[in-house]
Amino acid sequence: MSTDVVTQLTMDFPELAYLSRQDLEDLLNDTNYFQAVFHSLPRVKAMYDAQAELGNANESIARNNLALQEKLYKLRSETQDAFNEAKSLEARWKELEKEQRDVYQRFTPQFLHMRLRHSVTAQDDASERLATAFIQHQSLGSSETQSGTATPSGKEIDDFIKEFKEARKIHHKRVIWSDRWSKGQVEWRED
Repeated sequence: MSTDVVTQLTMDFPELAYLSRQDLEDLLNDTNYFQAVFHSLPRVKAMYDAQAELGNANESIARNNLALQEKLYKLRSETQDAFNEAKSLEARWKELEKEQRDVYQRFTPQFLHMRLRHSVTAQDDASERLATAFIQHQSLGSSETQSGTATPSGKEIDDFIKEFKEARKIHHKRVIWSDRWSKGQVEWRED
């Protein structure tokens, strides 16, 4: 049975085939001897050489990383600054978009139609104030005269009529445009 083990041993480790049985037993019993034989094996030497090569490669990579460390920290800082600036600009963009929506709101069809309706009412009120002021001026002038039949001069009447007609003309034009808009006859173009 031990011949099979030795045969199996010599098959797995042909480097040990030259050792006698006594040498093999000494190898098992003496740790220093085992270490000496073990470290002289070509597989172990190759493993240590590969390990040393990997260690050297790791040291080289570590030196390279250390050489790049300052640049990488600087690049990280610059990247963070650029990211923060981008976030700041994104926030500013949102503010500007809101401002733009608010500005454009004044030019939407709904808002313009509302302004037109308000201007119709305002123009109607303005022409009525004009007429009321003329009538009150006339009645004030009437109470000042003895006969009570003071009439404004022809020029005052002509001026009033011209001014009143112009105010009513503007009012009626706005009413027509508002009606057309309400009926969908006004075409809105966003150019």
